[in-house]
Amino acid sequence: MLTPDYIFESSWEVCNKVGGIYTVLSTRAKTLQDALTDRIIFVGPDFWQDKENPLFIEDKALFADWKKQAIADGLQVRTGRWNIPGKPLVILIDFNPFFAQKNQIYTDMWNDFQIDSLHAYGDYDEASMFSYASAKVVESFYRFNLTDYTNVVYQAHEWMTGMGALYLQKAVPEIATIFTTHATSIGRSIAGNNKPLYDYLFAYNGDQMAGELNIQSKHSVEKQTAHHVDCFTTVSDITARECAELLDKPVDVVLMNGFEDDFVPVGASYTAKRKKARQLKLRLANCLLGQELKDEETLIIGTSGRYEFKNKGINVFLEALNRLNRDKNLKKNVLAFVNVPSWVGDPREDLLERLNSKEKYTTPLECPLITHWLHNMTHDQVLDMLKYLGMANRAEDKVKVIFVPCYLDGFDGVINKHYYDVVLCEDLTVYPSYYEPWGYTPLESVAFKVPTITTDLAGFGLWANTLKNGQYSQIEDGVKVIHRSDYNYSEVADVIRDTIVEFSAKTDAEVKKIRKNAAAVAEKALWKHFIKYYYEAYDIALRNAKKRVGE
Repeated sequence: MLTPDYIFESSWEVCNKVGGIYTVLSTRAKTLQDALTDRIIFVGPDFWQDKENPLFIEDKALFADWKKQAIADGLQVRTGRWNIPGKPLVILIDFNPFFAQKNQIYTDMWNDFQIDSLHAYGDYDEASMFSYASAKVVESFYRFNLTDYTNVVYQAHEWMTGMGALYLQKAVPEIATIFTTHATSIGRSIAGNNKPLYDYLFAYNGDQMAGELNIQSKHSVEKQTAHHVDCFTTVSDITARECAELLDKPVDVVLMNGFEDDFVPVGASYTAKRKKARQLKLRLANCLLGQELKDEETLIIGTSGRYEFKNKGINVFLEALNRLNRDKNLKKNVLAFVNVPSWVGDPREDLLERLNSKEKYTTPLECPLITHWLHNMTHDQVLDMLKYLGMANRAEDKVKVIFVPCYLDGFDGVINKHYYDVVLCEDLTVYPSYYEPWGYTPLESVAFKVPTITTDLAGFGLWANTLKNGQYSQIEDGVKVIHRSDYNYSEVADVIRDTIVEFSAKTDAEVKKIRKNAAAVAEKALWKHFIKYYYEAYDIALRNAKKRVGE
């Protein structure tokens, strides 16, 4: 197999923690850094020019000679290392100067690759300028430092970086290009607009739907990049089917998303952190609900992720909790947390006042459902559905729901702990996704020995089933995979309810075994097992690049 001497990776989420792609890149970086010491270079947007970025360790001496040339080329860059395991090299770029060339860039992209930018709006321009600037940076770096190296790969993540991959393909054809779509823009849009995606996937025309849903420009750059790069990839088999149908281009390789467990505590440290986090959650419940829930009699359950109410299955999770509240077979109290960042305002002063005292409370706060006030309290989907279902955390309810509408970054003002220091306190997590190309949240859950419920419309769920030779993984395996379709919402809610009821009746020994099985599933998803697919992609890209330049 051909292997790269240098790899450049461009993503909106380099040193910029936004979503799942950050987890892909930041957990994989050490594996590649170990193999290609300081020859894997990440390129990201420089959003922190006037203030310190905790994720970026600047090194002004790094590539000092090249940076003089970069300035001469009109590029404003900062160099350093990404503050993650492996400390890989990073180039951050200020892409704003390229807005002055926007019309010419779009004209060239139309002439060279038929990318339609006429219908652009929202974040399209910003993403495109970053994409183009990233490619110019790599071109400049390559011409200054790497002309003697034959095997150079440029990997672009998501439609936001596609334009840059295409620019390099024309301007520096010696560089092999890989494009990875983590979710097609048109597939996500179809699902998010309450249209049935899966039963009609074979019948959808991607271009036609992009026009109907007004995302022609994003779809255009994504589709053209997929067709022109040296290697087209995605992150799961389910999204691979989507690409073939909606982008009219089968993927060359599926790059499944791995994980590193180097930040998962072990032994006594794990036990202590879990105990402390459970005490915090139960104390929070007492202050909010005015009811004392005993640790050994309470199942703590959670869901988390981006606020995509239908796509992430938040709606069906709440429906399942409502049905669970009426189930007479439930053996324990359930304290359910919805950890989903919303349009958050301030932490609740009445809640903080209670948390800062040592008193135990017997009366609930007004609106005992939420930890922070929202800017849109009367138009929030979670609060609206809880109201519609009549779920109000009454004293007699066996199921209580608490909405935590903020990023758990350690500075939210109420919980003040990082997400990873909180998720390990849960007994069970639920991610009943409708649209989920991979699904890091259930994978993170099992990495922390917390069994999880997900669906076969999530890439992770499909992969978990392969560990059972195609049979459906059960809660005893550490991952419960539910069959989900366009139309079985109610059945999914019932299965979630039944699984939680079943879990509530497990003995301590049975739960211990399930938690052990969950951790075993996570071990099989470590990057050391999945990195081989990347090397397959590098080989395909390098061979196709050599064909293009006639080597």
